[in-house]
Amino acid sequence: MLFNFSDDELNEDFLNILLADRTTGKNIIWATNNLDEGCAATDEITPDRAALIQPRFSKSAQNKKFRVRDKAEVFTPAWICNEQNNSVDENFFDGEKLRKELWRDYVKATRLEITCGEAPYLVSRYDATTGEEIPLEKRIGLLDKKFRAIHENVTDIDEWTTWATLAVQSIYGYEFQGDNLFLARKNIFFSCIEYFKQDFYSEPPIEFLKGISEIISWNLWQMDGLTNAIPYYKPLEKNSAQVNLFETKNVYCKIKDWQTNEVVDFRKIRGSR
Repeated sequence: MLFNFSDDELNEDFLNILLADRTTGKNIIWATNNLDEGCAATDEITPDRAALIQPRFSKSAQNKKFRVRDKAEVFTPAWICNEQNNSVDENFFDGEKLRKELWRDYVKATRLEITCGEAPYLVSRYDATTGEEIPLEKRIGLLDKKFRAIHENVTDIDEWTTWATLAVQSIYGYEFQGDNLFLARKNIFFSCIEYFKQDFYSEPPIEFLKGISEIISWNLWQMDGLTNAIPYYKPLEKNSAQVNLFETKNVYCKIKDWQTNEVVDFRKIRGSR
């Protein structure tokens, strides 16, 4: 069964949050010449155009070929994501089982998916290469596994939303192309809804979803991984007499440290690792 992405409808408030670029204060940009959507690379993704975005498996053959050639876009099958995520778990547990006192550390452990595409390593709602839907109990993303740990250890709704928030705060990812980034953000957002419904058979509280969407808009950001900056932007040269739209001081990507609630320069974090 192919995943039906059209079922994921966002109201205007959540849509605006999930399109936000926290570094520029604008919307994320397409950052690719979209042959199917008819948008220029430097155009912002507007709410009305966001409805046109479909996962890679739904794009035309011509568009897929172009994106492989122009952006080196290759999506990873779910089984490979599973193998690599299992290795991450093996390293974390180091032979231990998910004991009662260990699951909290597991949920809070920081994870980053680089060049994340539609974020198949973080949440596996569908196989990114085929579009095949993956049932909730068989999902293998890093955030999926954190939600599984919460499911097995938490029954109170307030405690659940607290730990779900911590889980989302712990996962990060960056992506060059704006349509991919938007899909990644949506996949995480709707995964949270699906896991809540699994445990409580109802819609999640609006305030919880608002908080989750804010976190997602910070933790999954648009960036050129070679420059640590917004795609196509460049730093303002000293003593420059001419300034244009893509020559500005505010180009190096900012993310949020949720433990301190501070906005930080990703370059400094990357350099310290």
